[in-house]
This record gives sequence, structure tokens and C-alpha cells, in this order.
Amino acid sequence: MSSERPLILVTNDDGYEAKGIAVLVEALESLGEVWMVAPDRERSGVSHAITLTRPLRVREAGARRFVADGTPTDCVFLGVHALMPRKPDLVVSGINHGPNLGDDVTYSGTVAGAMEGTIMGVPSVAVSLAARPPMAFEPAAAFAVAVCRHVLAHGLPARSLLNVNVPDTQGRPVEAFRWSRGGLRDYGHQVIVQQDPRGRPMYWIGSDIKHHPLESGDCDAVAEGLATITPIHLDMTHFPLLATWGTTELPGFERR
Repeated sequence: MSSERPLILVTNDDGYEAKGIAVLVEALESLGEVWMVAPDRERSGVSHAITLTRPLRVREAGARRFVADGTPTDCVFLGVHALMPRKPDLVVSGINHGPNLGDDVTYSGTVAGAMEGTIMGVPSVAVSLAARPPMAFEPAAAFAVAVCRHVLAHGLPARSLLNVNVPDTQGRPVEAFRWSRGGLRDYGHQVIVQQDPRGRPMYWIGSDIKHHPLESGDCDAVAEGLATITPIHLDMTHFPLLATWGTTELPGFERR
């Protein structure tokens, strides 16, 4: 880390006007110089999408504050390569308005913002609040600051990031946390079919989210009222299967 005051890039997927990012930015000012590059609207569920087929528009929304008409991934890319004076020491994405537990990480724009920072070689943290409105973000922000302070001091292994989830504490400080593995959480099998005012069908998915028990899983820990920190690695290679099938032959093809 540079001897200068740490440079911190903050993004989210709920949009630049979201309360979660405002509270997070203010809290992180205690750790370093904070720059915000956030989407101009909600981008929940966009995963790690990057915009390659059109130019991106960016406008200033204050000192070190930028708004882009792209995804969280775009925002981190722009922040690191075009908007900030140097490579940041930390990327923080959040605070998400809702959880990003278990399999949520494959859909989450919040987690993807941290993934993009990780790909660029910057220690990165995603932060989510597992609550429903009205939300008190301050306890989650205080916990995020503690996690980020540790990351700034110790770094993270290459290609890894931290996914943080904070339970609904009703505004009270976080009392305890658990280092957890990613849990099991899916979006159910229900599709709600409705009609729009012109009689055309509309389909709603994701109305039946389920969490399945898994020992040491983040879903279970948050259900117990604990904050969770889940290390995520970007190498998704299944090494046991590679070892098992790595010598398999396919008729008619040469294996090299």
C-alpha cells in the first residue's frame, strides 16, 4: 500500500442516490480519501456485466463523486482506469439494500463491483445489509469499516475478495460475526404470470427465494443474527473433477 493516505473507490448496484452508498462513503472517510463512481440508476441483478457495445456517459456529482450510465463493473473500470489519480488501495461495493448470500453472488451487481476490483489487482470488499425497509445502514457501515481497516493493513490474496453480509440489527451495533462459507440460496421454481393493461402476458421470477441449511454457511449465520465474512476466489476451476477426468479420452480426438 502507498505511503499516501489510502485511496478508496466505492460503487454499488442500487444507484448513486441510494442511502446505503451514502452512509458507506461517509463512514469510509475515516480510513482514507474516498472516491465514488456509481450507476445512475438501480442495477440490481446485473451480475458482472460490462458495457462493450456503446459509449458510457459520466457526469460529476461533487468532489470525487461520479455517476455513470453503466453497470457496477463499468463504474469500477472507469474509476480505476479513467477517473482516479492513481490506482486505488481498496474497492468497496455497497452497502447493498438487501442480502447477497450464498448463490446470490452469481447474480449480484454489488459483488460484481468487488470482483472487478479484484481482477484489477485491488483488494476488494462487497457489503450488504440483510434487511427490509426501513433500513438502518449505520451498523453495517461501522462493521464494514472494521473489515476494510483489516484489509488495508493486511491485504488479500490474489484473485480473492470478501463478501460481507450484516443482519438487520434494528439500528443497534453489530455484536458478533462469523467467517463463513457461501450458503445455499435459490430463487425457487415459481413464475407468476400476469397481464399488462393491454392484455399481454408478464412473467415475474424470484418471488420464492429459499435458503437451504448448510453447516458454516453464510445464510445460516445471518439467520442467527450474526454478520458474516465470506472469502471468495475467482478461480472457479473444479480441481477434483479436473484430476479425475483429466486423463479421460474421447474417441476420435487426440488428448494433449
